[in-house]
Amino acid sequence: MAIVEIYTSPFCGYCSRAKSLLAGKGVEFEEFNVMLSPTKRSEMAARAPGAYTVPQIFIDGTHVGGCDELYALDQQGKLDPMLDPSVAG
Repeated sequence: MAIVEIYTSPFCGYCSRAKSLLAGKGVEFEEFNVMLSPTKRSEMAARAPGAYTVPQIFIDGTHVGGCDELYALDQQGKLDPMLDPSVAG
C-alpha cells in the first residue's frame, strides 16, 4: 500500500471530503494540521510549490494536488493503482 500524506486544517470541507474518499477506500494516511503547526504549512508550500490551500495530498511522495484532483484521479480510474500498485494489472 502507498504512503499517503495529507496537509489539512480544521473545519475544511475539502479536507473532510478528501479524507472521506481515502478512508472509504481503506487507505491509511498521515495527516498534518497546518493550523496547529505553522512549520507544516511551510513544509507543504516547499513540497508543492504554488500550493497555498489545503488539502494538499501526496501519494508515495508525489504531489497529486487537492481534493478536486484526488476525486478526478478516482473518476479516471487512476487513483486505485496509485494507492495499491498490485491493482494496476
